[in-house]
Amino acid sequence: MSEAFYTDKSRVRASFERAAASYDSAAVLQREVCDRMAERLDYIKLQPQVILDAGSGTGYGSAALRQRYPDARVVELDLAHAMLAASREKQRAGQGMLSRLFKPQQPWQLCADVERLPLADNSVDMIWSSLTIQWVNVPDQVFAEFQRVLKPGGMLMFATLGPDTLFELREAFGHADGATHVNQFIDMHDLGDALMAAQFSEPVMDMEKIVLTYEHAREVMQDLKAIGAHNATAGRGRGLMGKHAWQRVVDAYEQRRHNGQLPASYEVLYGHAWKGEPKKKPTILPDGRQVIEFTRNAPKR
Repeated sequence: MSEAFYTDKSRVRASFERAAASYDSAAVLQREVCDRMAERLDYIKLQPQVILDAGSGTGYGSAALRQRYPDARVVELDLAHAMLAASREKQRAGQGMLSRLFKPQQPWQLCADVERLPLADNSVDMIWSSLTIQWVNVPDQVFAEFQRVLKPGGMLMFATLGPDTLFELREAFGHADGATHVNQFIDMHDLGDALMAAQFSEPVMDMEKIVLTYEHAREVMQDLKAIGAHNATAGRGRGLMGKHAWQRVVDAYEQRRHNGQLPASYEVLYGHAWKGEPKKKPTILPDGRQVIEFTRNAPKR
């Protein structure tokens, strides 16, 4: 991926800090993807004791995980402190008055970067990450961190966005100027390669497209702003778009209108993989020879 398309992490953090109050009102896609991820857990036999929600936002996924795994400790982690505060307030509001007075339950939370997890090695049974990895420029570092903190036999489950996301909006902005106006996303095959490079075992990747519809092009931009999904690329324009340039964007987007609605397509990539058991180190004799062990299986009866 060209460096012109790299995201500015400080801008990403600032956008989500500002969007915490409006996030839930516009996060239709985020909740839908989270629900579809949760359905996939029905087919996985795992009873985790510690779960990391990596990129927890306002806590929608964490709440679902606590309900599914009531005995597990769910750790919410997000780059934006305001998102964690919004989650904490929602959980507090959901508790009864007596619970708040006599047995207040505070969520486990960390304000941190998914590429530098403040967690010990082999400390987490499951990592859940819904629509966060797309904000990472190169997935190798985040997958290496996930591999580090997962316990042997632990599972990573994630959803992210693929390169066809918002292609209608990207093409419309192409009629305005040469700057990047829509974030670029990593291909599914590159994510699979990164999982293998991080030594995850049994990786499974699949993709689906979800299309939201709008009355006007400006509504697409308003929703993106409300959830904090601003253009954060290094090649973005630095000034405000002029009236005539914006009209060219609108006119180009109008060519996509179908049945009275404007589409906004999202390519959603799903993946899960496991951290394998550590390999047993070979036994080396004092003279340098290696002991090779053979195990005879019991005969079948």
